[in-house]
Amino acid sequence: MTDQQVPTGPHELELEMLELRPALEAVLMVADQPLDHLTLAQAVGHPPVDVEQALLGLAAEYTEQGRGFELRNIAGGWRFFTREEYAGAVERFILDGQQSRLTQAALETMAVVAYRQPISRSRISAIRGVNVDGVVRTLVTRGLIEEGGVDAESGAILYRTTSYFLERMGLGDLSELPDIAQHLPDMEDMEDELLNTADESPSTADESPSTADESLETTTKDDDRG
Repeated sequence: MTDQQVPTGPHELELEMLELRPALEAVLMVADQPLDHLTLAQAVGHPPVDVEQALLGLAAEYTEQGRGFELRNIAGGWRFFTREEYAGAVERFILDGQQSRLTQAALETMAVVAYRQPISRSRISAIRGVNVDGVVRTLVTRGLIEEGGVDAESGAILYRTTSYFLERMGLGDLSELPDIAQHLPDMEDMEDELLNTADESPSTADESPSTADESLETTTKDDDRG
């Protein structure tokens, strides 16, 4: 489907009679993930090029009017988000204890994957100096990282971040990750040294299976958008 083609479907005639902007708002209101302009065009029955222009117009309109929400193009698609300056109101609305965070171990492991992907669990363990099997399972379950191939030499499963990770971090792509190289030692030397150490002695586990299960209950809820 090209940007000039009008999407077809069983309800094409009915959809073409709908006003474009309100139709887009209705679909975006119920979306649980970012939607690209081609998917939205199929849903509302308008040419993709018109949909793309309407999305840009809606985003500018919401900003100009100072709405409490904004329409953002993120992780390859469009989605409504709470505007940053009104995040405090959302936080007060959420009861204490309803919004839990990832454990420190999970955050550190996710950072390693984000900056060194694709990467195997053994290499993550070498960099961190601890066993990370539990936290890797937690991050996969939460949809923040995923399997991304197999290492050609060792046959180990490689992990990478997901589009949901980009969405939660507010990034368009991985190139927008903050540059932390200046704050780190030489990572290549560190990895070689830690890998040798890992071969000589067992690592301390970050999370036992029971702890990993508990962390699943304390991580951020998938549907929280604030």
